[in-house]
Amino acid sequence: MKKLSVILTSALSIAALDAVNAQTKNPAVQKNPYTLVYEGAITQNEKGKVNIHPVKYKLNGIDIAANVYTPANYDASKKYPAVVVAHPNGGIKEQTAGLYAQRLAEAGYITIAADAAYQGASGGEPRHTDKPAYRTEDIHGMADFITQYVGVDANRLGVLGICGGGGYTLKAAQSDKRFKAVATLSMFNSGEVRRNGFQNSQLATVEQRLKQASDARAQEAAGGKVIYSGVAGVTDEEIAKTPTDLYREGFEYYYRTHAHPNSTFLYTMSSLLDLMTWDAATNMDLIDQPLLMMAGSKADTKYMTDEAFSKATRAKNKELFLIDGATHIQTYWKPEYVSQAVNKLKDFYQKNL
Repeated sequence: MKKLSVILTSALSIAALDAVNAQTKNPAVQKNPYTLVYEGAITQNEKGKVNIHPVKYKLNGIDIAANVYTPANYDASKKYPAVVVAHPNGGIKEQTAGLYAQRLAEAGYITIAADAAYQGASGGEPRHTDKPAYRTEDIHGMADFITQYVGVDANRLGVLGICGGGGYTLKAAQSDKRFKAVATLSMFNSGEVRRNGFQNSQLATVEQRLKQASDARAQEAAGGKVIYSGVAGVTDEEIAKTPTDLYREGFEYYYRTHAHPNSTFLYTMSSLLDLMTWDAATNMDLIDQPLLMMAGSKADTKYMTDEAFSKATRAKNKELFLIDGATHIQTYWKPEYVSQAVNKLKDFYQKNL
């Protein structure tokens, strides 16, 4: 992983990022009019079926791009429960967040999946900024928008966070009591991993990486080019040699099978100033809503779900649900695991919304 996790010490321009994304061309992007890349994605809106509605709205002055999914036979004069879906780190609304939003719409919910500010098709500069406060605000913003959407019952609002979006969902739900039911899938604690390394593999370099982040911020403040951290590109050989399931399967998902030009593993190095001092598992006792946390039984990230779940001492009807046989990334797309998760979510939201 050392080679693939290398910090990019030279500045990358947006043009360079576009060149990076050029290697991730996926025929599914061109074939789907909404550029959705998941299996079974909507290709056209049809009367009587689940429909997709691309929307834009402002959040703190930034244009947010989102997709709203409405149930079959949607009737604007009726009232429906709704679910906000927060995407993984590096992910966008056209990938697994869209898949789960569509599947929940098939179950009768109005759902929304939005690109985080500074990421995907949403606005904000510098691009690929990844700060916890912004990602948490994105979730509040989706709640703002969807509770005003025609047909939504604002008193029956749920939230689902996937991977990094799961960590930010936990934080959002601690204070935002519009969310009546809180669920996470393959929760990833971005702050803990950016600080300590995945599975605590970078404890010896915390101070060094904070210094690099500080220097990157100083360069930005002086008008210099933005420095990016993360993985800019990966070869098939590097993927095969990656030892952890999370990153090996993640590279395959994001750079091969479900690639999208708006999705990238890069983030601004200066974001580490915020990420490394943040933790999804703090203040978990503020969650007093019903809580469902789901993880693959074989996921090498499961330790993060276990840690946060144990701290949710005041959550009502809390449940830890293991998806038997699944790794972290497999819960994003593999039909048998997605079906397990969706069925559990339907039961959870039906009981609590």
